[in-house]
Amino acid sequence: MPSHPQEPDRPASDPVEPVPEGALRPPRGDLPQPGPPRPEAAHDEPGPDAAGPAPAEDEYTTAIQELEDRWRRALADLDNLRKRHARELERERAVERSRTAAAFLPVLDNLELALTHAGADPGAIVEGIRAVRDQAVNVLELLGYPRHAETGVAFDPARHEVVGVVQDPDAAPGTVVEVLRPGYGDGERQLRPAAVTVAKRE
Repeated sequence: MPSHPQEPDRPASDPVEPVPEGALRPPRGDLPQPGPPRPEAAHDEPGPDAAGPAPAEDEYTTAIQELEDRWRRALADLDNLRKRHARELERERAVERSRTAAAFLPVLDNLELALTHAGADPGAIVEGIRAVRDQAVNVLELLGYPRHAETGVAFDPARHEVVGVVQDPDAAPGTVVEVLRPGYGDGERQLRPAAVTVAKRE
């Protein structure tokens, strides 16, 4: 009779108990069970110091660098402005000196002319010098410094400098009797006050 090969005997397994629907099946013994964390796992994640400086510190450092750059640029701009102002001021002074000197050139020319004709007519030298004096006074007035040499006016400490007090019955007390040295200019633009003698007060 033909014989049929027999199946090898399978190892007997533990009987499986039925699990109600919706309940969790307990873990089988042949599956890996969760255990305690490995010691080296704690070293896998970087610590708080390994991440480098905090973002807030980076922002503060950047802000400080920007402020320092602005401060340096402001100092450089201020220094350039100071140098430019000094150059402009010196240029203005040079222009003003040149303008003043040019205004007195005709006065010098007339003095040269008066000295040239002094030998031919000695009497004309006085009139020539007087004309040159008037021209110089006119130049100063055009520059903003009028001449003050009036007598008989009340003494003004802002325009007069007393160099003597005299007894003059014809002059009112406290008035200018004689001008010894004319003054030029007024107020803040005064070159010098007039040196005068004043009538004595009773």
